[in-house]
Amino acid sequence: MDPQFFRFDEYDEFDPERVLDVLRGRRLGVIFRGVIPLAVQQDLTARFWNSQGLTRRTGEPSYHVGAYHWNKPVDTYLAETSKVSEQVMDVLNCDDSPWHWFRDRMNDRLAGDGARLRTAEMNGEQACPALVRAWNKEGEFALEPHEDEAQCRDPRQAGFEVQRVLDYEVCATNMCIEHEGGGRLVLWNIRPDDDSRRRFDILHSGFSYPPRTLDGIERVNVDIRPGDVYVFNGRHVHAVDATRGNRTAISFLLGFIDEQTVVTWT
Repeated sequence: MDPQFFRFDEYDEFDPERVLDVLRGRRLGVIFRGVIPLAVQQDLTARFWNSQGLTRRTGEPSYHVGAYHWNKPVDTYLAETSKVSEQVMDVLNCDDSPWHWFRDRMNDRLAGDGARLRTAEMNGEQACPALVRAWNKEGEFALEPHEDEAQCRDPRQAGFEVQRVLDYEVCATNMCIEHEGGGRLVLWNIRPDDDSRRRFDILHSGFSYPPRTLDGIERVNVDIRPGDVYVFNGRHVHAVDATRGNRTAISFLLGFIDEQTVVTWT
């Protein structure tokens, strides 16, 4: 990749223009430092841990409120979403919610291009508005190396409009509301192809890539702090390294599906 592309730029104020650079494939990622006030972080964290929708994910040391589209039929994802969306919004609907102002400011910027950001849809049903999730795991990685393109190719999700994002860039947004230590974001300068995915038997999941296969590949490590909001190109293999205590974030995927529409999903 172009060495001018493979970098993470930092800002101390949120700027939707820089997010658009990521969506357009002009830069790998951006991080906006400390843009979620402490009181908002604390409110969101309390809402998350006290949510009736709090669930421990099977086979993974993480808790979440929300639904994953990963590795399942789209009908299953949408049915799960319909059951949890109200609980997700109960977490997100606090004063000065970063989920709301992110979307409002992105829509203000996109409107200048005749475009808009919305939740992904299929047959009148909407994708989950966000995942709120926490990791606490020992070992090399709290979240193993993976990429977000493969899951959008899953034939079990045929007809779901997120598959049209593949004509553009598959990106991820994370809003850190609790962070006790460790848990850097790690990205490698590689975008796997289908041959690589078949070799690891992860053609439609993109999870996970053995760390040894990434040895020697250029990487960038991004320290994450409470209050940070960051957006990056999820086509690159990425991971979260080991955490000390909980690392809790509001997360969603996003990307253009045509020149007038950016969609989000989980």
